[in-house]
Amino acid sequence: MSYILLISSVLIGFLFVFIAKPNKVYTQLLLAFSGAYLLSVTVLHLLPEVYSSSNNHGHDHENNHTLGILILVGILIQSILESFSKGAEHGHVHLHSDAKKSAWLLFSSLCIHAFSEGLPIHNTDQNLLWAIIVHKIPIAIVLTSFFLHSEFTKRKTFIFLFIFSLMSPLGYYLGNNITWLLKHHVEITAVTVGIFLHISTIILFESSENHKFNLQKFIAVLFGILLTIFTLQ
Repeated sequence: MSYILLISSVLIGFLFVFIAKPNKVYTQLLLAFSGAYLLSVTVLHLLPEVYSSSNNHGHDHENNHTLGILILVGILIQSILESFSKGAEHGHVHLHSDAKKSAWLLFSSLCIHAFSEGLPIHNTDQNLLWAIIVHKIPIAIVLTSFFLHSEFTKRKTFIFLFIFSLMSPLGYYLGNNITWLLKHHVEITAVTVGIFLHISTIILFESSENHKFNLQKFIAVLFGILLTIFTLQ
């Protein structure tokens, strides 16, 4: 079921573009909600879990310091990936050259990002699973709109999105079946925390225009936070 949900989240975003034809304002609100949800899951669930797991296994202060470094490494990795993806992970594709020439670079970067998201998911990590699902729907909307705007056919756009939808399930599968990845689950999750912190904060910052207070955006962010608090354990 987890694999189906991960794949479906991308396909839902793809279909949503054709069915609802969302405008920029609606997409920005959906991004703000997903950013708040992702940030809340990271702060309330993933971050405490990383350090709690470290302490439960008898790790000392030095190892906790290492986990902090890995979180920072995650932030740096995401910064590098965004230099190729042009910000698609947080819903903004900033391409100033021929979009078709950049599409493969964008696609490859996003696949690496999606694959890394799936690695730390375990069968008990439903919080992380739902955070990724909520995150992928607006990203799929933005990507579908970008490919269509770049004059890709619907067939090619679907192929791009379908392959992209398989990356997180692939990471999920390997993360649960390769011994080395299982052994270093805590460290991998720490890197993921850094990636999510970078993405979610950028989403929240970029969804504001001229840093003005936006009531609709504030409600979307508040809803994302409250939903995390009251539904995730």
